[in-house]
Amino acid sequence: MTPLRILFVCSRNQWRSPTAEAIYRNDPRIEARSAGTSAAARCRVTATLLRWADLVLVMEHEHKQRLRDQFPNELRDVEVAVLDIPDDYQPMDPELIELLRERVEPWIDRGSDTPV
Repeated sequence: MTPLRILFVCSRNQWRSPTAEAIYRNDPRIEARSAGTSAAARCRVTATLLRWADLVLVMEHEHKQRLRDQFPNELRDVEVAVLDIPDDYQPMDPELIELLRERVEPWIDRGSDTPV
């Protein structure tokens, strides 16, 4: 079974999305990467990253809208889902980790049911 490729997206790629990438980095079910929508992001979302992803999980609705505005062609065949995780956490905050696992696991389970 080929791992599900998930791109985690927040604004500046400093706290939420890198935390998600870190906690899923060694998970054999997925390949995880992270990026941000802001010009000030540590790693910015690119068309290449979006083409790589099977699934894009964004932290807030505004991230989804930004991606749709900036990359309409690249997102035609990629599902983008909103995790509804506010920018209230520091990197690797235990509460953030728990929230990410709670919201991401159903997507991984759903993706693993689909043969690749």
